[in-house]
Amino acid sequence: MQTKALVVLSGGQDSTTCLYWAIKNFGAPNVSSITFDYGQRHRIELDCAREVAAYAGVDNSVLPFNTFSAIGGDALTDSGIAVSSHVSSDSGLPNTFVPGRNLIFLTYAAAFAYRRGIENIVTGVAQTDYSGYPDCREETMRALEAALNLGMESELRILTPLMHLSKCETVELASGLGALPAMALTHTCYNGQRPPCGQCPACELRARGFAEAGIDDPLLQTS
Repeated sequence: MQTKALVVLSGGQDSTTCLYWAIKNFGAPNVSSITFDYGQRHRIELDCAREVAAYAGVDNSVLPFNTFSAIGGDALTDSGIAVSSHVSSDSGLPNTFVPGRNLIFLTYAAAFAYRRGIENIVTGVAQTDYSGYPDCREETMRALEAALNLGMESELRILTPLMHLSKCETVELASGLGALPAMALTHTCYNGQRPPCGQCPACELRARGFAEAGIDDPLLQTS
């Protein structure tokens, strides 16, 4: 029997690549996606996730919670904090880091998957080419996978196909998977702009990846 996969879909470049990776490896009928409405300052992410899922022909469920915005203190949930590329002298992390975000997302995704008999959770975290977030590391994912399976008496797998890829390699993977047309529907900009601002850390990282791969970014062709 073919196993099922649940993709954590933010509406961004990496999660969209992961969605197409899951479709290739599990088959579209066995793939669904989940998006989190966590009080992020840029609601465009939710629209992009829905559009990407619809374009790819997979279901998309949205789970709402506002705990992170209630906690505050970071540029992705607090509109009063400007996005900065500088790291904090205290934590050594950029102000776009939302503490616990991936841990909570994957815990909710695991509970969602458990109720629906889904054995695999796919997420676009990467420790090779990331913004310094400790919850994107492989050791974090393996520890969380173990904790979830112990806590739920389950055999869920957290799959991270981008973990050791650079942004250039991620673009090349997306191209090989036929995901480039869907990239025109994605959103990456930390400042929530469309066309993207081109200056925030997320925009710079995306632009460098496409440039190094020698591929035009479909988002810029339609903006």
